Amino acid sequence: MDAVITYVNGNDPIWKRDYQNHTNIPIMDKRFRDWGTLKYLLRGIEKYMPFIRNVYLVVSHTSQVPQWANTENLKIVLHKDIIPAEYLATFNANTIEMHLHNIQGLDEEYLYFNDDTFPVDECQATDFIKDGKAIVGISTHYLNIGMYKKICKNSCNLARKALGMKPSLKFIRPQHICMPMLRSQVTEVYNKVKKEILSTLSTTRESKNVTQYIFVNYMFFKGLVINRRIPSKHLSVALCTPQKLKEHITAPTRKIVCINDVKLSEEKFNTLKNVAIESFETRFPQKSKFEK
Repeated sequence: MDAVITYVNGNDPIWKRDYQNHTNIPIMDKRFRDWGTLKYLLRGIEKYMPFIRNVYLVVSHTSQVPQWANTENLKIVLHKDIIPAEYLATFNANTIEMHLHNIQGLDEEYLYFNDDTFPVDECQATDFIKDGKAIVGISTHYLNIGMYKKICKNSCNLARKALGMKPSLKFIRPQHICMPMLRSQVTEVYNKVKKEILSTLSTTRESKNVTQYIFVNYMFFKGLVINRRIPSKHLSVALCTPQKLKEHITAPTRKIVCINDVKLSEEKFNTLKNVAIESFETRFPQKSKFEK
């Protein structure tokens, strides 16, 4: 089993230049700012996910690779390596997610991480994939108000189309977690509805997009998902106190913690960022093989 991490450092001058050259939208700090916690995600994988074979870090440009990264052990994948040139540059996670299965050498079984999701306690491979089936909690929804839910509904209905099913007013959505994927199934659904997927791609996020959930939905409809929630804690920093953030990292009751960034004052962001880094240093004091 491999791990794939998509990463953006919004402080990178080259990334900022490209963003300004390709979009007319102001940079959204909460989507692209760097918490300085990527190294702790990697330490968590090494310590609590020893079954992971390779870790791939997907970035737009070599300037995005942290200076501390040991690229002999951390495999760097550039957008241009996996995404057709006509869809670059992109600053849209949904566009990137549609092409992760193109990573050369990627295992059949892999976990897809956003860079806000951290293993903080002992995990087993069978927590995520067992007997050729992905394990993830699935919920059903009816309202598609707001861009995110529209994208979720798009993803569900396109998965249904790939299987010859009729569209539905209700849609399913996996829990926000390091997502277990089966590469053969991801490739299969991509090839079945490639024209439709390509028509949804955009430089920045739009309501016409589909997300990685299309792949999990497809597997679910085929009976290749065990509907069971992976023990995780989703923390919205808008509602999380520094003490609670510290507790969920240093004394976790779940295996996975997601620190979901939202619009915050600069003061609160810096406070929570410092607490997160201090807490991760307590939890993971030793460097991983992915660091110099």
